[in-house]
Amino acid sequence: MPVINRVAEMQDQVAEWRRHLHQNPELDYDLPQTSQFVADKLKSFGCDVVETGIGKTGVVAIIKGRHGDGPVIGFRADMDALPIFETSGKPWASKTPGKAHSCGHDGHTSMLLGAAQYLAETRNFKGSVALIFQPAEEGGAGALAMINDGFMDKFDIRQVYGMHNEPHLPVGNFAICKGGIMAAADVFEITINGRGSHAAEPHNAIDPVLTASHIVIALQSIVSRETNPLKSLVVTVASVHGGDANNVIPDSVKLVGTVRTLLPETRDFAEKRLTAVAQATALVHGATADVVYRRGYPVTMNHAAETEFAVEVASKVVGPKAVEGDTAPHMGAEDFSYMLEKRPGAFIFIGNGDTANLHNAAYDFNDEAIPFGISYWVTLAETALAA
Repeated sequence: MPVINRVAEMQDQVAEWRRHLHQNPELDYDLPQTSQFVADKLKSFGCDVVETGIGKTGVVAIIKGRHGDGPVIGFRADMDALPIFETSGKPWASKTPGKAHSCGHDGHTSMLLGAAQYLAETRNFKGSVALIFQPAEEGGAGALAMINDGFMDKFDIRQVYGMHNEPHLPVGNFAICKGGIMAAADVFEITINGRGSHAAEPHNAIDPVLTASHIVIALQSIVSRETNPLKSLVVTVASVHGGDANNVIPDSVKLVGTVRTLLPETRDFAEKRLTAVAQATALVHGATADVVYRRGYPVTMNHAAETEFAVEVASKVVGPKAVEGDTAPHMGAEDFSYMLEKRPGAFIFIGNGDTANLHNAAYDFNDEAIPFGISYWVTLAETALAA
């Protein structure tokens, strides 16, 4: 079952929706226009239920099949943009400086809307499909907010599936793997407390800048010398703040960064060792280190049976040669992980072609991917809920 003819005919229309969303990006949970646009479309398609305000600005629609009762499966798309100044130069570029759909959530939302329109027209399945439009994926844990509002239990969703575009994966290709497909992402802040002094008298100081420099280097030993190379760990110090003058040694320096892991035991180990290494290194230099470690999104853990099913479905759409079923995991994070903790399911990558990378100011979603994404959703529904 290749790309569905009706879906191919929908491409231009869905691309118009996508470009409208791209021109009008909104951030985090503050999605009044985006949520309204999505809800209006879903109502116009004749969905049986359209409920708004889930997880603040999330939207869930239910489409019932015409072949009787059956289970409910959920398909999720994210709606929020990023605080980035777009440089794509596209005619449909963001109209709001400092906000841009630089991760392709406009494409995800539009493809799921296209699937909703098709499924509402045909209803060739037994049971129901839940279309989940989520806010605040970009750091706000919108998936968790929707879960906490009880939508999974309310609509009796049994399985959940997600999709994300992947630059440099050819259009018309899919990639997925069992187990951890995206990393857990934690955040740390290390405040090094020393003693300030005149820059000409370093012997009277306990230099937090020098201490911070040693800590930055020492943290990498956790990765290179304490962790099995086959158990992925990334420790990144992304920000260093301290001092205001060129002739003053400051009293303190703050380091801020992230820790990314694919296994729970590696995550626990990294948290413990980061604190110990930072504090011990500070002690060697006569300083102290206060460490704040905050856990973020968990590992996006694909379930085995549902991953195999996703491979089967994608293969029906594009052929088995265009589906990589054992792709390498990504060390980026994704809050669809919370949904996969609550229900079995799978998260798949869809090719975006030779485009700028995600979270890049020049990025734009590739509209050529639209028919493949919609066909995947439709085929998944009609296969999982076969009459």
